Order: sequence, then C-alpha cells, then structure tokens
Amino acid sequence: MEHSLPTIANPDAPFPSPTPSSSTSSPSGDAAGADLRGPHGALFLVLGYLRLPELLAFQRVCRLFRDVIAGDSFLWQHIVVEPPLNGKLTDDALLKVTAKAEGKLKSLALLDCWKITDAGLLLVADRNPGITKLCVPGCIYLTADGVVKVAKRLFEREGNLKHLQLRGICNITKEHLDVLNSFMCKNNPCQIPQPSFYSHWRIVSFNSDDDRPVDVDMCPRCKNVNLVFDCTRENCRMMKSRWSECRGCFFCIARCEECGGCIDLEGSGEKAICLHLLCLQCWLHLPKCNMCNQPYCKWDADLFGSSSMSAGFVCERCRESGRSSYHSASGYWETFA
Repeated sequence: MEHSLPTIANPDAPFPSPTPSSSTSSPSGDAAGADLRGPHGALFLVLGYLRLPELLAFQRVCRLFRDVIAGDSFLWQHIVVEPPLNGKLTDDALLKVTAKAEGKLKSLALLDCWKITDAGLLLVADRNPGITKLCVPGCIYLTADGVVKVAKRLFEREGNLKHLQLRGICNITKEHLDVLNSFMCKNNPCQIPQPSFYSHWRIVSFNSDDDRPVDVDMCPRCKNVNLVFDCTRENCRMMKSRWSECRGCFFCIARCEECGGCIDLEGSGEKAICLHLLCLQCWLHLPKCNMCNQPYCKWDADLFGSSSMSAGFVCERCRESGRSSYHSASGYWETFA
C-alpha cells in the first residue's frame, strides 16, 4: 500500500474556502462554512505566548498568519534566541528579527549566540533605544569594550537599561564593571542585591526576578570578574567572617552540585558518577548505583533517567564496563573453541 508524502504548507496560500458539500451536509452548514474562512479568534491570543521558533513556524502556516505576525510589533518586544536557533543567528539575521519590533524592543536574550559581534549588537541598540534588559551569556565574539559601548549608547539615548547578563564574556575587568554599574544605577538606584547561589545559576540565564543590575561581580579572592556565589549554608551565612570566606567564584571555592554549599576538599567532599562534587550530606541522601555505590547529581540524573529511582540502579558507566567485560570474556573463550 502506497503512502503519499505530507505536503508542506505554502505561506502564500490563503485558507481554503468552504466547499458546497460542507455547507449542505448539516443544518448548520453556514456556520461551518464561516469557520473554514479563517482561524478561530482564540488562536491570535496564543501568539503572544509562543517562543521565537514557534512564532517563526506560525508565519509559514498561511498568508493570514504571516501578515498578522509580521504586522504586530507587540509580539516582537521580548526576543529570546536559544538552542537550536542560537548557532544559526548572525548579525544580519538578528537585525531582521529585531526590526519586527519597530524600534520598541524591550528585552533581548541571546543565549550562546557565538556568531553575534559587537557591531551587530550596537546596531540593534541604535535602532531600539528602549531596551531594558539585555542578556548575552556565552556570546564569545562579544568583547567587554563592545558591551560597554552598547550600554553607553542605551544610556545616552533613553537610559532604560536595568538588567545586564554577561556570563561567559571574556576579559571583563573591574573598570568595565564599574562603568556598567554607573550607567545602570544613575537613573535606577541599585538596591541591595539578594544572595546568588550556585545551585540556581543553571536555571536563571534569563530570570526576570534577579534584581542585580549586572550578573557578574569581582571575586573577592582572585579579583577576576566572574559569576560570584554565596554559600547556601545557614551557619556560614550567619557568621560574617565565615560568610566572606565562603563567597567567591567557582574556580576559587568548590561547591556542592546539589545544594550549592561550600566544600572542604580535605575531608567533606565526595564525587558523583558524573564527576561533579557533592557535600557529604547530599551524597548520603542520593540513590546510589548498585555496583559502584556512587550517585548521580540531580542534573545528570534527569539526563540518564535515574531520577525516578528511589532505590538503587545501575549507572551508565557500570553498564558499559559490564558490556566490555562480557565481550572480552567471549573473545577469550573463542580462542579455545
């Protein structure tokens, strides 16, 4: 039995008009025919909640959706570019996407968009002076000087930039950090920042609840500008001397992958299967592999599917070791066959 291939929607094709059979097949044929002339109005309410890949896909459904989405600048005021689009985004593509906001862009998040340059980001800032939040973590082609130029340009035009996230941008110095903080705190007085915990940084790449104007800070130990974390342990945070010792970047202070607390590598640290560090308390509470007696941290447990196991399990490393041992033993006995 032959199967026909699915047809791809033509973006220039209008919605199909009602056929005579559809209008005569039931007493409510006129209502059914009216529904076929266009999408239900509720579909347009959904557009404001779509991510960028879904919004671009909706544009290719039909001519009506294409015109509505392209003509509504409100849908493009908050743009987040994340995988898998991040590796394909160039300066030209970024200018085309942000141009749909018609100069009213409010927030822009470019997550690991390594093809974006200082010149492209500066053009976006020139055409959208009302940006209040800019997130460019992992954009390795951006420089610290280029980001300072963008922040300065936004400050000179309207001065509405309130949040800036720069994790992963190299060669940021204390001078760069002081200039950025001065731009962002003049029109918006900076409040006392809340503690930043290591266990949260994976999920706050574009978190609107983060009240810090800049996500990076100068590490009190190595004096480099990086993500700086506070200790999650109450006893460390209650003692001022201890709290200052536990505050620092990842390279200066080892932290538990599970709870984010500081780890004394001399005796209180344990390794997980994924080679991440765990404090002794978290290590004891996590389920262990039946063979090597080591746990996964919660991030890798979701990846390997062991998070739902309340009892023991067999980790991927032990499975591979068992398979290789089996093949080695089989080859050994085949030589005597």
